[in-house]
Amino acid sequence: MKLPPLKALPVFESVARLNSFSLAAEELAVSQSAVSHQIKQLETYLGERLFWRSGRTLTLTDEGRQYLDAISSALLQIERASEQLLGHEESRLRLSVFSSFAVRWLVPRLPELKRLQPQVDLALEMSTENPQLSDRVADCFITVNKGSPAYSYELLYVERLFPVCSQDYWMKIRRHLGRENPEDEALPISCDAISEFPLLSTHSIFDKAAGDWQAWFREVGEVIPDKAKVQHFSHMLLALEAARFHQGIALTNDYMLSTRSDSEDFVRLPCHSVMTGDSFYFAWKTSRRGERGLQLLRRWLVDEAIQSGLRGDELPVT
Repeated sequence: MKLPPLKALPVFESVARLNSFSLAAEELAVSQSAVSHQIKQLETYLGERLFWRSGRTLTLTDEGRQYLDAISSALLQIERASEQLLGHEESRLRLSVFSSFAVRWLVPRLPELKRLQPQVDLALEMSTENPQLSDRVADCFITVNKGSPAYSYELLYVERLFPVCSQDYWMKIRRHLGRENPEDEALPISCDAISEFPLLSTHSIFDKAAGDWQAWFREVGEVIPDKAKVQHFSHMLLALEAARFHQGIALTNDYMLSTRSDSEDFVRLPCHSVMTGDSFYFAWKTSRRGERGLQLLRRWLVDEAIQSGLRGDELPVT
């Protein structure tokens, strides 16, 4: 078996990650010329250029990016195996997660993870869009993207949207509709009645203006009336904050209101919900399925999703 120059592999990974020969040299405590020598030796062995150099600008070639994806996983597995053999129990994991999911659902639960699994050292990488599934980005992901066959996936949540408003605004709606008696509180509210109030819309859900409310009305064969006043926000967190401060009715999902201290500030209106078509998964590289830290985190996430009502089943976690 002919192997590449093994000393060059961590050097290549460091240069690619830091996008700098000098920073890689500093991290590895070697000279910059030594780093350059190792990269040149590796490129000679592979017969491929791994980096494009233009002045002070350094970028990976397509071949370099492909090679990095392949060896990063192998280097991480060597590191994990060595730590396990040395008796290092702590598992350091980088989890890439959507900002709203992190802020409203995951972060409030992290003290419980630390209590139950103190050996899992979790670092969060915030994501506003679907990240590329790669060891270079994170060790594991909460994502709606199941596009990579190299990864395994565990369902956490199937997203649905439903209308909410603040407690004070709910009283305003009830007075407007003449439903101030407690027994009237649970009576369904029509789409036409909803449209009489400001609709707080999140652009990022369906990637178009008022797309969330259009889908909600369309679910029951209706369209947004011309008279409706729609206020636009780029993110659900912003729309939900506007609703909390009595500015109208927002569409939100289950994890945004799941066991948060301010969840009681909101009222879920007695209306229908609409599925967005997105399902949230915990994703990890199949080749790393034997790592104890990943499996501990997976089981904890699934248990929390079931207990909080996100995942509506009680299937055993294997």
